[in-house]
Amino acid sequence: MNNPEAAHNGTVFVVDDDSAMRNSLRWLIESIGMPVEVFASADEFVKRYVPGRAGCLLLDVRMPGMSGLELQEYLNQNQIHIPIIIITGHGDVQMAVRAMKAGADDFIEKPFNDEVLLDAIRNAMQRDREYRDSQAARAEIAARLACLTPREHEVMGMVTEGKSNKEIANLLGVSSKTIEAHRARVMEKMAARSLAELVRMAIQVS
Repeated sequence: MNNPEAAHNGTVFVVDDDSAMRNSLRWLIESIGMPVEVFASADEFVKRYVPGRAGCLLLDVRMPGMSGLELQEYLNQNQIHIPIIIITGHGDVQMAVRAMKAGADDFIEKPFNDEVLLDAIRNAMQRDREYRDSQAARAEIAARLACLTPREHEVMGMVTEGKSNKEIANLLGVSSKTIEAHRARVMEKMAARSLAELVRMAIQVS
C-alpha cells in the first residue's frame, strides 16, 4: 500500500466489546495504512499484549468484566506505557475525565467524526514515538555515565551545578589543572560539545 501512514512503527490496539464497533474501527484504521489489532475485552488485551510494543490503545470506557478504567489502572500499576484514547458514549464523559486525570491522552465521544478520531490516533502515535526516542536517549546517556570514574562523576555533578574549576578544585583539595583534566575527560566520555549540552544530559537522567 503506497500510503505515508504505513511508514510508521506502531500498531493501533482497539479494545471494545461491541463487535460492530471493532470491525468499523478496524476498517477505518486499516484504510489509512496503519496496522491494527482488535480485542473483545480488556482481559483479552491483557492476555495477548506484549508490554513494550509501540503504538496506541483505543479503549472503550464501559465494558463488561474489566472496564476501560480498570485496564488503565492495571497498565499504570505495571508501569506499561502506551498512549490511551478513551472512547466514550453519552453520559460517560465524567468517566473519560477520570481517565484523563489518570494519564489517558485523549477521549472521543460516540458518535465520532472519522477524521477527528484519526487525528487523535496520529497524535497519540507521535507521542509514543517521542516517548520512545526520549527513553532511548536516556539509556544512551546512562551508558555514557557508567563509563565515568567516581571522581569524574563528582566533577560532572559540580560542573553541571555551575561551579567553576577553581571552586571545584578548592572543594576537592586538588589543583585547577587537575579539575581541567577531569572536566575534559567528562566532556569526551559524555560526547558533550558544550557545557549547556552536558547540563541538558544531567537534567535528562536526574
